[in-house]
Amino acid sequence: MMRRRTTLLTSCTALALAFGSTACGGGSDTSSSSGDKALSGQTVTVAGVWTGSEQKNFQKVLDAFSAKTGAKTQFVSTGDNVSTVVGSKIEGGNAPDVVMVPQVGVLQQFEQKGWLTPLSTATQKSVDAGYAPVWKNYGSVDGTLYGLYFKAAHKSTVWYSPSAFDQAGVKPPTSYDDLLKVGHTISDSGLASFSVAGQDGWTLTDWFENIYLSQAGPEKYDALAAHKLKWTDPSVVEALTTLGKLFKDKELVAGGQKEALNTDFPGSVEKVFGPKPDAGMVYEGDFVAGVAHDQFKKTIGKDANFFPFPAVGGGTAPVVSGGDAAVVLKDGKNAKAGMKLLEYLATPEASAVWAKLGGYLSPNKNVSLDSYSDDVTRATAKSLVDAGDSVRFDMSDQAPAAFGGTKGAGEWKLLQDFLRDPSNPKATAAKLEDAAAKAYKG
Repeated sequence: MMRRRTTLLTSCTALALAFGSTACGGGSDTSSSSGDKALSGQTVTVAGVWTGSEQKNFQKVLDAFSAKTGAKTQFVSTGDNVSTVVGSKIEGGNAPDVVMVPQVGVLQQFEQKGWLTPLSTATQKSVDAGYAPVWKNYGSVDGTLYGLYFKAAHKSTVWYSPSAFDQAGVKPPTSYDDLLKVGHTISDSGLASFSVAGQDGWTLTDWFENIYLSQAGPEKYDALAAHKLKWTDPSVVEALTTLGKLFKDKELVAGGQKEALNTDFPGSVEKVFGPKPDAGMVYEGDFVAGVAHDQFKKTIGKDANFFPFPAVGGGTAPVVSGGDAAVVLKDGKNAKAGMKLLEYLATPEASAVWAKLGGYLSPNKNVSLDSYSDDVTRATAKSLVDAGDSVRFDMSDQAPAAFGGTKGAGEWKLLQDFLRDPSNPKATAAKLEDAAAKAYKG
């Protein structure tokens, strides 16, 4: 299962196959010196995809949990293949207590295998009080809540260079048609409009999902995500047609289609915010800010800013999200202590620890916006929370991996082919339906 929605920074040099001090993750035995702690002497093992700065920042959250409860913690970075690594650990009798699951499809897979424990009453109360029902739905299977969405991504943000906009004399657009007009004005001023990361097929699914959600609406989006609507539906062809107009316009795409297909996600950010900019805008989630700041030393809000992905046609501006859900495994040695960790993660206090460090959004409406360290992050967090039930989880993350999450196959590959030649949206829709039908049956 490929990971595709967060900052691409430092990664572990090798995947640790044993849970313990030899793993990529760091441990914590931080505890308060005053009084006994309820979980003293217990160790909670947490597995997840995070590496680099994300892992370090989550460790701060675990440290705060340790200080509060006396529990030790051990975080293990699984790499992209969460389900494979966790499955092997369960079979080997060495299951982690908690897993941070990055995809709805993986959470459902874990439940179908009988690996998950329903969340405690305390956690459920926190979710009911702080989260829009849509987040509870994405964390549930057949009406039972198994996953707590601790970290979210806002994937309906278009990032731009304020200096490029000033040079072209344009302002952030509020409609998709205006977006293309702004793009042509930027192109006339000497820069390409968009940097497109076509080498990473997941970015193209995100383009499609934002256009489709706005143009076709949430009901059809849900139906397509569940494959209750075929990809040959006219609404899909229409969205591909809309996307194709941008893809085939050499004035809008930096270097044209060929260069886009050779540009990965970090490279697409570099083309806008690096030392030699080639484009004025790059579409992707809020995590673009992390790359722009950490790798290219841009001040967010000054040297790099965003505007919401604009409404397409007569639709509503989309809010597509991704996220990491904390789940408790039945076979974990300290599953009860793991459940206590989830009760803590459900609190605004836990979210505030990471929020002040940056690179983090919470879907919990009870997390104060003052917890975030800058105005841009506060704006993205507010947009995510204010969207309420209109938020839709990344469609490809809801699909079987064979269709929505495999490099060189399924939706990723077919949208790359479409970027290469966007002349026949109807034929592309037919190929997408063929691939989806096989994957959903499997």
